[in-house]
Amino acid sequence: MRRPRLVFAAAAIVLLVGVLWGASRWTTESLARPVVAAGAPAATRGAAAFEGAAFGGVSMDALSTNAVPWRLVAAALVLDERAQNPGAPLDKTTLDRVLRRFGFLTGVAIVNRAPGASPAATELPLGITVSDLAPIGGSVIRVANLGCAACHAGVTYAADGSPRPDRAMLGMPNSSIDLEAYTMTIFRALRRFAGSDQLLPAVDALYPEMSWRERASLRFIVLPLARKRLAELADVDRPLPFPNGAPGSTNGVAALKVALGQPLIHGGRGDAGVVSIPDLADRVWRTSLLADGAYAIPGKPAQAPTTPATIDDSHLRALAGITTFFTVPSMGIHPDKAVASLEDATAIMTFLKGYRPQRFPGAVDMVRATAGGVAYARYCSACHGSYSNGSAPRLTHFPNWQGDVGTDPLRATAFDRGLANAVAGTDYRSRIAVRIGGGYVAPPLTGIWASAPYLHNGSVPTLAALLAPMTRPVRFMVGGHALDFVGVGLKLEANGAYPPGYRPFSQPARIDTRDAGRSNHGHLFGTTLPVEERAALIEYLKLL
Repeated sequence: MRRPRLVFAAAAIVLLVGVLWGASRWTTESLARPVVAAGAPAATRGAAAFEGAAFGGVSMDALSTNAVPWRLVAAALVLDERAQNPGAPLDKTTLDRVLRRFGFLTGVAIVNRAPGASPAATELPLGITVSDLAPIGGSVIRVANLGCAACHAGVTYAADGSPRPDRAMLGMPNSSIDLEAYTMTIFRALRRFAGSDQLLPAVDALYPEMSWRERASLRFIVLPLARKRLAELADVDRPLPFPNGAPGSTNGVAALKVALGQPLIHGGRGDAGVVSIPDLADRVWRTSLLADGAYAIPGKPAQAPTTPATIDDSHLRALAGITTFFTVPSMGIHPDKAVASLEDATAIMTFLKGYRPQRFPGAVDMVRATAGGVAYARYCSACHGSYSNGSAPRLTHFPNWQGDVGTDPLRATAFDRGLANAVAGTDYRSRIAVRIGGGYVAPPLTGIWASAPYLHNGSVPTLAALLAPMTRPVRFMVGGHALDFVGVGLKLEANGAYPPGYRPFSQPARIDTRDAGRSNHGHLFGTTLPVEERAALIEYLKLL
């Protein structure tokens, strides 16, 4: 007698789920994106997108790869901190302290925020994009991922060279962001607490404003899936099969290989072709992108010289198309879906065309710098570009030179023929001409004073050490550092440690140049100059 009722109940549930599924939201724009006025100039829209656009990174697709259920992750991080430091409060101050340790900038003022932009009110660090998704209508999951500003918005510096983590500039490098430590800590914290009865109460304590729908979604949808996924990873000791860099360096090529299903070197352990995060000033002058210039504009010479007249709308749009492709794999999105972000990326290129980094915060000896400008024109400009004269030089001609300068080859060889063919097999084959085997591209040197450590792999801590190879340290610290105004770069002791009493704003790590991908050899240009001429060259580079 009860079976018809069960049948009708089951039918009702199926109908209800179907209705709810139709109301689901699988991808949305990030809440971290500042709001700008309708019809705002492209540079303004680009600055806002650079600060907080999601590029598809807050979606259900991304949640199965790199994106995270933020409330759950935040609670696990706080519980993990309290396990090590029982006096840490169960609140957002502890969460902020943990995130700052990885180099994220919390509670920061952006000195070049888009004009008229309304700051986002997410209470999250700069560069973390976030949105509320609904895999089934009525459910709510707050999902977070990384955006442009996580790596490419860095601290400014005071007149004494000390970092200002409370004031950041879009476009400057975050040379303290440590994505390896961030992902490893999340993995370990979730592994420790996903099965604990402490986790959901901790979520409630951190986010008392959370709705009952999101609370139910975490309990009945997210947490069971997280536990299932962690069980599948029970036999591994890390969430990613490849090393993901160190403070100020990332491993985008290995991430791309994973996204495209390509084999990793030694199963991932050997795929350590990291790249140091650069300042983005004048990067739009390039005709190819990535450290090895693997992505070139189709139908044009890959390494053609550029001038101001070259940087027109078509050039910016072509670079934007390439940028969407290599950005999204790091967010866990398949490259074929990247084209949806083309308009945002084009606006970002317009913003970067006018972007200038903070002026060098210390004093500059202009007499010495003028002499250094002569040395630069003679020994450096053929590869790194020509600049105008004066106290604020601007790039006037960029050769887009590419070749072998004797630096660590791993990053270039990691982008192999198999990966090139896989890229050519995506929907981007008409937007990207893939070229490999040409060595590294000499970048513009605008903002170089803020870009330490140097070389493509971040293996040399100062310009002085770059120009004097015998002084390049084997091991040195990076992350949360102050500036050396004399050598220009990281302020270190002779042993590669920070000065006694200095307290970095993030957790530093030691770079060991004997590790795979981290060799500090090569780039001997300028190393034979007399001591005084080298000092003058460094003084000039402060102006760029």
